Amino acid sequence: MSREPHDACACREYNELTSRREFLARSGSAVGATAFAAAFPEWLPQVSIADSFVANRDVIVSIFLRGGADGLTLCVPFGDPEYYAGRPTLAIPRPDSSAPNKAIALDNMFGLPPNLGALYAAYQAGHLAVVHGSGLTYSTRSHFDAQRFMEVGKSNDPTVNTGWLGRHLATSTPVRADASLRALGFSDGLVDTLKGGPKTLPIPNPASYGLSGSSSTRSARQLWLENDYQATLEPARTAALDAIATINLLATLNLNAYQPANGAVYPNNGLGRGLRNTAGLIKADIGIEAAHLDVGGWDTHTQQAGGMAARMDELGNAIGAFWQDCIASGLAQNITVVVISEFGRNVRENGGLGTDHGRGTAIFALGRGIAGGRVITHNWTTLARENLADQQDLKVNIDYRDILAEIVKNRLGNENLGVIFPGYVPTFRGVTKDAVSAMVASPSP
Repeated sequence: MSREPHDACACREYNELTSRREFLARSGSAVGATAFAAAFPEWLPQVSIADSFVANRDVIVSIFLRGGADGLTLCVPFGDPEYYAGRPTLAIPRPDSSAPNKAIALDNMFGLPPNLGALYAAYQAGHLAVVHGSGLTYSTRSHFDAQRFMEVGKSNDPTVNTGWLGRHLATSTPVRADASLRALGFSDGLVDTLKGGPKTLPIPNPASYGLSGSSSTRSARQLWLENDYQATLEPARTAALDAIATINLLATLNLNAYQPANGAVYPNNGLGRGLRNTAGLIKADIGIEAAHLDVGGWDTHTQQAGGMAARMDELGNAIGAFWQDCIASGLAQNITVVVISEFGRNVRENGGLGTDHGRGTAIFALGRGIAGGRVITHNWTTLARENLADQQDLKVNIDYRDILAEIVKNRLGNENLGVIFPGYVPTFRGVTKDAVSAMVASPSP
C-alpha cells in the first residue's frame, strides 16, 4: 500500500527490492498473474479439502510491514532497563514518565507506543494479542530472502513457489461456490503470499478496477476479451473469465460510497483506503475470504524516530478504524487480522539514530476469535548483550508459522497444515480462543 521506492533512511537492498517489485508489478498483466495464481501447484500432494464451518469461518486480512519493522518500538519492553541502556535516543519513555510521548502500558513489562494508541481499545476488549520475540527462525538479514521465505512458508527452498495463504485457499472449499473472487492483494502484481490461490487477483484499488484506456471503447474491448478467452485452454480460460466477472461485480458495489459503521474514520492513506475497501468487500458478502495489504517504509537505518512514528500512525489509525468498523461493531463476518514483518532491528541504536537489520520482532493478531488482551512471549529474557542473538538482536523464540498455522486451523477451518507450511510442525501458542480453550480442557501432565 505505502510505497517507498527511494527511502533515504533505508539500506540499498531494501530500495532495490522495492524498485524491483514495482517494475515486475507494472510489467505484468492482471490476467497473466491470475492465470499463474489459479494453477494448482504441481508438487501439492493429495489433501483433504477443508469444509468445516464454511459458513462462519473467518475472513483473514494479512498485512506485511516491508522493510523489517522494529518490534521493540511496536511493542515497548519498558520494564527492562537494558532497553533504555541500548537506546538512549530512540527508546519510548516509560508509561509512568512525564514525557508527552510515553508508552501506553499493556502489562508490567510491555506497552504500546503512543503512535499505535488507536489499537489500545482493541487490546482492552480482548481482541488484540501481540506475540513478541517472534519471526523467521532461519538466520538471514536479507530483505529479499526473509520476505520470500516468510511468504512461501518455508525457508531456503526454491521448489516452493506458492504462498502459504494461496495454499490455504487451494485446499479449502469456497465460502460461496459462485464467487468470482475469493482473495485479493492490494497491489499491481500478485504478492508471493497469495500465489497459488484460486480466484485470487492483484487489485490495487477495487473501487476503480477495470480495463485501462479510453472509456468510449472499454465495453467493446472487454466483450472482445471475454469472447476470445471463451475458447482458450485452462487454466487461462477460467482465470481470465473470473477476472472479467470480478470487474463487472466490483462496478456494482460503489465502494467509493461505502459508509463505515460504529463511528469509524479511516485515514486517507494507502493502508486506510485499502482497509476501508476491504471492509466494504466483506460486508457486501460476495465471497471474499482473504485480503493482503503491504505497508512499506520500515527499514529505519537512520533517523528512525520520525519516519517510524509516521508509519505507526498510518498502521495504528487504519487498523483501529477497521477494528471499530468491522470487529467491534459485530456487523461483519468474523475476521482475523495478522500483521507480520520479515525481521526486527538491532537492540542497540546506531550512530545514525536508527537501527540495523535484526532478528526477532512483534506479530499482531486481531479479531473476536483471538485470545487478546495479552503480550505472548516464550523464554523472554532481559535485553542484556549475553542474552541476544549474535549479541545484538532479540532472539526468535516463536516461529511465525506457529501463529499463522494456529489461525489457519482454528479460525479458517483448514487442517492441511503440512501442505500450507511444508516440512514444519507448528507449536500452537494460545493465540486463538480455540487453542486456549483446548489447553484449559486438556492441561499438560
